[in-house]
Amino acid sequence: MPLEELRTLLARHVRPDWTTAIDGVLVSKVDRSDPPTPSMSGMVLAVIAQGAKRLALGDRIYEYSPGQFLVASVDLPVTGQFTRADPGHPALGFGLTLEPSAVAELLLQAGPGDTPRTGAGAPSGIAVSDAPPALLDAVVRLLRLLDEPRDRAVLAPLVKREILWRLITGEQGATVRQLGLADSSLSHVSRAVRWIRENYAQPFRVEDVARMSGMSPSAFYRNFQAVTAMSPIQFQKQIRLQEARLLLATHPGDVTGVGQRVGYDNPSQFSREYRRRFGAPPSRDAARLRDAVRAPAGVLP
Repeated sequence: MPLEELRTLLARHVRPDWTTAIDGVLVSKVDRSDPPTPSMSGMVLAVIAQGAKRLALGDRIYEYSPGQFLVASVDLPVTGQFTRADPGHPALGFGLTLEPSAVAELLLQAGPGDTPRTGAGAPSGIAVSDAPPALLDAVVRLLRLLDEPRDRAVLAPLVKREILWRLITGEQGATVRQLGLADSSLSHVSRAVRWIRENYAQPFRVEDVARMSGMSPSAFYRNFQAVTAMSPIQFQKQIRLQEARLLLATHPGDVTGVGQRVGYDNPSQFSREYRRRFGAPPSRDAARLRDAVRAPAGVLP
């Protein structure tokens, strides 16, 4: 059974930092269910072989378990929690970084009618499906190459392309295909997401970001909401608070300064919104962060 071999390969090749000898391939093992933790999703395919995870994006909840996969086509602020993971039965997962250039290359090589028609509007930036046998088989073959260093350099890129093709032509293909389309709605939203992340401390007008992204304000707002499950201002707030949390881990005594660095002029507003997001005021959460060692909370199990 593919899942049995997948579990064996993942357990054998896991490293503390989750990296592998194949570029862009990650292997994860988590042996406890921590409280929900915020992070960025990355642009990735994640396949669960053992355990289960719940992921929240805005008001949307995604759950995936053995034999299922998740794709994230935009780097989004998410909150993740392992719902089934313990030392005797750890969560095991496979991850593959998705490269827009690789998607674009496959789409250019595909013949007319080889890929399903992409619908109007932007698909959600995150999607979950059952993994078809052909996709699981390709993932297993890619992981086998970790035991075959002579063949790895030649065959790994070919198998990664196969995995990407299975995604492009599969149930969640619309989410993946738009990664490679230069003028897709997703590409416009991704441009805005990148700008907001790089300029999160600056105030902005939605109309200006829409113009920079090449969309009308109404189309931009609609597509941004479809991809991220948030408005642009809500997205900026999520990024600000996550950056503040990272800064507080190293500057726990400078709550006011951290709030100002991420764009909050009002310390009371910063503390109130931080507590609403993370369940504790900044100073208390900073102390908790120093003592806690948590598994990464992105899309990988």
